[in-house]
Amino acid sequence: MTTSPDEVVAGRARSVSNTPDEVVAGLARRAAAAAETLAEASDEQVSTALAAMARRLVDARDDLAAANDQDVAAAEAGGMSAALLDRLRLGTERLDDLAGNLRLLAGAEPMVREVPIRELDANLVLIERRRPVGVIGVNYEARPNVTIDVASQLLKSRNAGVLRTGSAAIGSALALHRHVIVPALHEAGIDPDAIQIVGEPGHDYAFALVRQPGLIRLAILRGSGATTAALGAEAARHWVRTLAHAEGGGVLFVDAAADEATLRRLLQEGTDRLGVCNRVNLVLLHEKVAEEYEPLIRDVLAGAGIAVDTAPFDHPIGHEWALDDGREATVSLLQVTDELAAARVANTETSGLAATIVTEDAETARRFLDRYIGTGAFWNATTRLLDGFKLLAVPETGINVDHMPGPRGPVTFADLYLRQYLIRPATPAPQS
Repeated sequence: MTTSPDEVVAGRARSVSNTPDEVVAGLARRAAAAAETLAEASDEQVSTALAAMARRLVDARDDLAAANDQDVAAAEAGGMSAALLDRLRLGTERLDDLAGNLRLLAGAEPMVREVPIRELDANLVLIERRRPVGVIGVNYEARPNVTIDVASQLLKSRNAGVLRTGSAAIGSALALHRHVIVPALHEAGIDPDAIQIVGEPGHDYAFALVRQPGLIRLAILRGSGATTAALGAEAARHWVRTLAHAEGGGVLFVDAAADEATLRRLLQEGTDRLGVCNRVNLVLLHEKVAEEYEPLIRDVLAGAGIAVDTAPFDHPIGHEWALDDGREATVSLLQVTDELAAARVANTETSGLAATIVTEDAETARRFLDRYIGTGAFWNATTRLLDGFKLLAVPETGINVDHMPGPRGPVTFADLYLRQYLIRPATPAPQS
């Protein structure tokens, strides 16, 4: 039996008087109760739910706009920077993009659930099975579109979830949940309790999300900065596994053999939005062409209203400007001796999110790309491409930069599974 949309909302209202840990635990229990039925949902049901979400994004546009306008007005009154306000807005164009992405996801091939490995003795076969994690907690920045991206990825992977957004976007997230996610799941015959939203503001709820080892088996920590790092540490203390990146920022290395037109293009493409993690954050400039190209770099960035910060720095080399409230329109510039030095800086002084080399020399590009160990390596291409939809044609739940086995870079529905080995007879016994 599925829970009605009204019952979902009523259940949230009853939780407000509890502590953050009690609130999150209650939401996780509701999600866990729905997780088994979601895991058993058919491919057709999942596709129906995703298509219904796309349709309801259009049908509920007025309600969603009203909620988002309230969030934006409150953020403006509180002095939020222009870059962060850009991420908070949920205009018609973004709603249309979200709806289009959902329709593409609905038509995407489902996750491969069983992979034959090899035949064993005694007429047995070994199969790798990919099973849902169960309940996944997701903490993300104040970006309303991420509510839909994450919910759709969890649904496609048949995982239940508890979602917590930045306080500035809670009104928008709740509206998306009430007008889009819950009724779409109900329409597809899937228990809408599978996707829960933390409806109360404050970092206490984010920390509560990573303190539920018996209920939330994995926490995806989107965003960057000290808070995300602290959440990762808190999760480790409570034995909750995480996928996180904690810091972001793209690196652009200008080689001695860089093409001027390509450099101009990549600077412009890499700074089209300043509040996102995959923007150009640090420019590394080959010292042999510094005199020629530094004026060009400054000119291109100045044309976009972006300041250039040069050594000696009063901050770490890889300082993430997207998180520096009021100074997002800044890019660091550092000279290096060659491509190997550039890769070394990118590896040791930045988050390891993404780096690109601007060069017409294939051998130099090879040496840089072979030495750089970040999650996304690019040659004459923008680091802004390090995005689930741009890379893989599906939304992402987040980006993982851990140096550990498992998914790195954009994490999508196809990554959200637990491996199980199954051994069974090669020829099943006939049914009587």
